[in-house]
Amino acid sequence: MHAITVPQPGGPDALVWAEVPDPTPCPNEVIVDVAATAVNRADLLQRQGRYPPPPGAPPYLGLECSGVISEVGAEVSHHRVGDQVCALLAGGGYAERVAVPAGQLLPVPAGLSLVDAAALPEVACTVWSNVVKLAGLRAGESLLVHGGGSGIGTFAVQLGAALGAVVLTTARAAKHEQLRALGAHHTIDYTAEDFVARARKLTGDGDGGVDVILDIIGAGYLERNVETLATGGRLVIIGLQGGRKAELNLGALLAKRGTIFATALRSRPIAEKAEIVRRVHDQVWPLVASGAIRPVIDRRLPLSQAARAHRVVEGSDHLGKVLLVAGEESALS
Repeated sequence: MHAITVPQPGGPDALVWAEVPDPTPCPNEVIVDVAATAVNRADLLQRQGRYPPPPGAPPYLGLECSGVISEVGAEVSHHRVGDQVCALLAGGGYAERVAVPAGQLLPVPAGLSLVDAAALPEVACTVWSNVVKLAGLRAGESLLVHGGGSGIGTFAVQLGAALGAVVLTTARAAKHEQLRALGAHHTIDYTAEDFVARARKLTGDGDGGVDVILDIIGAGYLERNVETLATGGRLVIIGLQGGRKAELNLGALLAKRGTIFATALRSRPIAEKAEIVRRVHDQVWPLVASGAIRPVIDRRLPLSQAARAHRVVEGSDHLGKVLLVAGEESALS
């Protein structure tokens, strides 16, 4: 088979379309012939040599995929050759075939194409596990989503709105209309506005606060995120785009009885991922099937053009996911 490889870490041109060995399934795995995968920020970091795959994961990039099962391991009983699926991966999606633990498979949601289903597994599992399971977002509460125009952001905006939360999001002004169409009640231009003051004003009479914040920035926003929290608020940090280290005013956090979580999905044990996938299937997939949540796809490119896709994601103009489609005949843009 062929896969996108990284012989030497570097920029997008470090990605090389090469012939590699075919995967073989372990007893609890299936082989998926990949129809499409999606570009995530973790892929950019792995390409740069800053985010190696966890032990036992394929060496290739790609944290999710969609496709058709072509082989089934000896201990797999609930999936068959020919099933159309999408999957949460620890790596390996940038390839023509990938081995997947059976517990990390999801059916293609009703009404969604096989290719477009590749945009959902990683964002759905990340957002649900952090916003719902960990932070416990409830109807009537407020949710602030940083980076609303990203794949994570566009999904989190929709899920928060579907759950009955008041959704605020930060993004460049050019993306505000589309984010409001996805369900955001309030949009904040982080390049021109103080998101702390604006969020507090929007959630109260000048002294409000946000119940749950989903943050991809990390250190650069830590102090301001704590300031933005409501009493009993929960801050969930899932990215470090703004740095790894910052001072934390514990007095401010204590005064608000706030909670800070910092999590990663990729490195979790297979059993934990399987439980998250099961809950996503039960709680989120019906929202996708009903149309309350849809994948937001900026563009689709051939898998062999992964370097071009990485350049798009490294920019700031795209909205939602960039998909990589297997097969040169699928040269979509």
